[in-house]
Amino acid sequence: MNRKRIVIGAIAAAVLIAGASVYAQMNRPYHNGTVWNISFIRIKPGMDVAYMNYLASSWKAEQEAQQKDGNIVSYKVLSVEGHTTGEFNLMLMTEYKSLAAMEASEDKAEAVTQKVVGNDDTQMKGYNDRLAIREIIGDRLAREVILVPKR
Repeated sequence: MNRKRIVIGAIAAAVLIAGASVYAQMNRPYHNGTVWNISFIRIKPGMDVAYMNYLASSWKAEQEAQQKDGNIVSYKVLSVEGHTTGEFNLMLMTEYKSLAAMEASEDKAEAVTQKVVGNDDTQMKGYNDRLAIREIIGDRLAREVILVPKR
């Protein structure tokens, strides 16, 4: 009787393990890609050139330094058609290899920012200066989904 229970238990365990491995190997039609941090910005009326000057100088210099240091993969600026008053009209996008890479490089990224932009006081002054020309509507994290061709 004991031997029969052992055999039945072993068979049950084998079936569970086989079932779990089949489940783990389920073919998904996609895989995870890079992660994007997206800032939604509303440039105030008449301030387009002033904000673009900031982006083309200080912001770009910081992004290039972060990219050179390996903290980010890439960055983009997208102009967006606004449909209502107060809606964002610009997206600042920063690409990271993964969420883990983004979190792991926070200290390195802060050191690069301090080097390129300046200390906390300098950063806060720049932020306050930009309040006159733009408003931050919000931020989102997004993960790229890479679709696998159907076979």
